[in-house]
Amino acid sequence: MKKEYRIKKNEDFQTIIKKKKSIANRQFVIYFDDNHEHLKVGISVSKKLGHAVVRNKIKRQVRMMVHQVFDKNQKMNFIIIIRHQYLNQSYQDNLKSLMSLYNKINRRMEK
Repeated sequence: MKKEYRIKKNEDFQTIIKKKKSIANRQFVIYFDDNHEHLKVGISVSKKLGHAVVRNKIKRQVRMMVHQVFDKNQKMNFIIIIRHQYLNQSYQDNLKSLMSLYNKINRRMEK
């Protein structure tokens, strides 16, 4: 995922989270908001999930999932927060979980 498609600043995270549009399951919490430019994604992994090597591995995996699942032409911001249950599932199960949440968001935005 290119750097222009990432959300890095804390203030950007907070503005999206304050709008309180979210959807969640056991592995992820996704906050979303409309955007006028292009798709932007921020990923948050708590220190409770492991040390830096583990957290970076999780972020790399989630970036690959986003690359596979999300539509690049969609003009939205997403904040993906990883929950502890993520560690107990396989990559494929986590991918299916993220895909189902993304589809729910799209259905909600169509209404």
